[in-house]
Amino acid sequence: MAADSCPLAVDEHTFAVDQVRLGDHAFAHYSNDDLRWEAAAVFAVQGLALGEKVVIIAGSAEPVAQARRHLAANTGPRESALASGQLVFTTMQAFVGSGHAFTAEWQLRCIREEKKRARRAGFAGLRAFIDMTWVNAQGIDHAAIMHRETHADEVFVDGRYAEICSYDRRVFPPEVVEAMRAEHPVALLERPGDLSAFSSADGVHFVGDADLATREFFRTTLVTALSGVPDRRSVLVDLSRLCFLSAGCAGDLLGLALLAGDSERVVVRCSPHHARTLERLGAAQISRLVLAELTGGR
Repeated sequence: MAADSCPLAVDEHTFAVDQVRLGDHAFAHYSNDDLRWEAAAVFAVQGLALGEKVVIIAGSAEPVAQARRHLAANTGPRESALASGQLVFTTMQAFVGSGHAFTAEWQLRCIREEKKRARRAGFAGLRAFIDMTWVNAQGIDHAAIMHRETHADEVFVDGRYAEICSYDRRVFPPEVVEAMRAEHPVALLERPGDLSAFSSADGVHFVGDADLATREFFRTTLVTALSGVPDRRSVLVDLSRLCFLSAGCAGDLLGLALLAGDSERVVVRCSPHHARTLERLGAAQISRLVLAELTGGR
């Protein structure tokens, strides 16, 4: 997908779904049914691989069936995970218990109990993907949901729980979607494989996958960043939020760094893995290029 297809803001708390980990409270969004479960599939597969319990909460019984079909199509049927209880598909009404009206306090209590059950069952933690269309289906006031979203820190602090709240942009007003994006500690790109970027006083920060599909956006953004302020002594190219860096995109970065103004130093912030890619392609031969490796990140 084109890197600029996402209409929402991208900033310092934007990441790709591949980077969500226990302890994260993340916002996601989608604009059509094809996109609806793509982030959930990645989120679920990673949780299963890490030995975590995964709960997929859909808006109603019909989307539960859709979610199961979509994940099966993208990841295989996962019958063993379903049989063991490691993977669960449900609705919010079933999750909080039939007969209980929604309140933020009751839902958080249910999450705490589910975390305890997951740990007792031997799972490394709990991760939940919530399709927020359940809110409108049950007539819940958006203000009540915002209160819940901004007062849920207690279930995340022990690093045993991760949650993605996914908002349908066709259902929720734009101002509500933007408010939810801004208030969540983590906001996600619309779909796995996307690439986006945001600027800061230091330079440019990329988020997502830099590969063949997004190479044009990657290169164009680099050109702007490296030529935007001619008298700047140093410019940062932050790749620390990249999940994937292709050899082609890495080569583009090196070529553009080589052509940068004589007074500029190009600092590339990246993971050790991406640093090795750049080094194999000749990063050491570009005197103005500095690799700043980050360890222990997402």
